[in-house]
Amino acid sequence: MEGAIGTGVEKRIAVVTGGNKGIGLEICKQLASKGVTVILTARDERRGLEAVEGLKAFGLSDIIFHKLDVVQQSSAASLTAFIKQRFGRLDILVNNAGALGVKIETEDQNSFRQAIEKFEVNPELLWQMMKQTYETAEQCLCTNYYGNKQVTQALLPLLQQSNSARIVNISSSYGQLKYISNEKALQKLGDADGLTEDKVDEVVKEFLKDVKEGQIENKGWAKQLSAYNVSKAAVNAYTRILAKKYPNISINAVHPGYVRTEMSLHIGVLTVDEGARGPIMLALMPDGGPSGQYFNTTEQSTF
Repeated sequence: MEGAIGTGVEKRIAVVTGGNKGIGLEICKQLASKGVTVILTARDERRGLEAVEGLKAFGLSDIIFHKLDVVQQSSAASLTAFIKQRFGRLDILVNNAGALGVKIETEDQNSFRQAIEKFEVNPELLWQMMKQTYETAEQCLCTNYYGNKQVTQALLPLLQQSNSARIVNISSSYGQLKYISNEKALQKLGDADGLTEDKVDEVVKEFLKDVKEGQIENKGWAKQLSAYNVSKAAVNAYTRILAKKYPNISINAVHPGYVRTEMSLHIGVLTVDEGARGPIMLALMPDGGPSGQYFNTTEQSTF
């Protein structure tokens, strides 16, 4: 098991999913700059290795790349085996990997750029170029919710070997219950005392069924980015369930803010540096802090 050389104090070990760009890359950078050994994971090996080399060029040496496709069980198992053999434990898991759940339908890049530039004034221009299909919705849920669960479950035994474990689930304000307009889903996800994984899975499966049958609007789901909306609401609910099940681990969800990244189509008001503040705060917070909570950037908020 590796420790900080010459100090007798073991360095903390962190995994960041989707760490090759955007907020994930910035979280890796800030954790490493604070003395944490970071395992930067990404689905694309070339991009992941390039991200690590970029951080090392910045002067951060204690960063390791490991390939991870969050939707592949074998990939999560491979990462777990690597960490178990190399470190014997895990202290911090940041579930950052995500998908937006739509595809952009336009061959005119100028129109697309103009729609982004005018988004605050006329968002409908951009919405018209975004199309959600069953395939994009399924991929969004598989990445954002099922992938989160799969990686977390694989790494939980290693997190339980830590004396001060943290799980940080990157969420979105759009996943708050006030944006869930399907009454059955709202009833299940809003029942904090009665929440179970089975109930959350039921909501996700019902949503995907309605997408396949073209019943999104008829069943009262969100008109825009409905898969993303449901996926983040499911992550929030899963966070609450996990926190109750594992009281020895601090587990929270956080909306990083409206950050300018590739995933947000570079629309936003915050830099990645600002967007990483909430996740970093939760990853490094002292023992005895909140668990099973939802944060809007650095402030505790409501589900």
